[in-house]
Amino acid sequence: MNQNNYVIIMAGGTGTRLWPVSTSKRPKQFHDLLGLGKSLLQMTYERFLAKFPKENIYIVTNKEYEGLIEEQIEGIDSQQLLLEPYKRNTAPCIAYAAYKIASKNPEASMVIAPADHLILKEDIFHQSIAVALDSASKKDQLITLGMHPNRPETGYGYIQYIPDSATIKKVKTFTEKPEIGLAQKFIESGDFVWNAGIFIWSAKSIIKAYEEYLPDLAEIFADGKSQYFSVNENLFVNKAYTQCVNISIDFGIMEKAENVFVLLTDIGWSDLGNWESLHEIREKDDQDNVLPKNVMSFNATGNIVTTDKSDLVVIQDLHDFLVAEQDGVILICRKNAEKEIKEIVNVVKAEKGDSFV
Repeated sequence: MNQNNYVIIMAGGTGTRLWPVSTSKRPKQFHDLLGLGKSLLQMTYERFLAKFPKENIYIVTNKEYEGLIEEQIEGIDSQQLLLEPYKRNTAPCIAYAAYKIASKNPEASMVIAPADHLILKEDIFHQSIAVALDSASKKDQLITLGMHPNRPETGYGYIQYIPDSATIKKVKTFTEKPEIGLAQKFIESGDFVWNAGIFIWSAKSIIKAYEEYLPDLAEIFADGKSQYFSVNENLFVNKAYTQCVNISIDFGIMEKAENVFVLLTDIGWSDLGNWESLHEIREKDDQDNVLPKNVMSFNATGNIVTTDKSDLVVIQDLHDFLVAEQDGVILICRKNAEKEIKEIVNVVKAEKGDSFV
């Protein structure tokens, strides 16, 4: 195992598109959404533990999830748990991790990965990560993994690459979450891939990018060099985050930088961002339903049902629906109602308060 290689797992998102199972108190990364006896966070952590030194795996999350992390990742050192006092999107959290790790090991290379994604082809994933880390350790490159798209998805970033024989290809354009019309044109062009949100770079390269494109964040976290890995780190971070802009790494750096590269790969990837994507990858019965053992169905097709405490649920004449029960909340709606669920969550929060969301 290369002691210069580090992993930063981002575990601070709330995943409201999978409400009511995923809530602000217990987001989707802490749930066993695949029915495998492990949460998405645990699966992600174990995936990296197979190839990286345990002490080089860091988790960045909101401080309100500290207890959940410690409950699910047994024995993690407190110095490897980076606690954000406020939600400020991905650019600040990656800056925090990068500057902290660089203060300890300036020669570090790092993988940035969300805690809540599914990767079915782990051998290919590890091979791709190894290739990207080797390149990033030798060159000034910001590398992302690119997935071939199969639909005009508006929730992902799109990467247009320069088609050549190189294993790691130069990125021509990087567009974050386009409108549906533009996404359709990207698909039709044939030279765009999805950004999987998994990044690989050296500490030197990403810090250089922050200094050029997000200088305010660079200054904030560079000031913490003497505070990282000390008893004063939390005090410094609490103050630093009051000054941080709310911006993603995609908008803040990847869309602007000239040294962005992509490694095309097929790792069996899904971001499990909504109920429809979860239905796609879960095991289904002969009527295309995803059903727990306590659910009976009659003339029902294409549904996904998840229950928390019910001993028995019966569905009849439902087609392409979601039925989700969690902590006393039941949602019944079309399986593909991603936009509507986000709107429902906002209304529930406004009318019923935070306790249900």
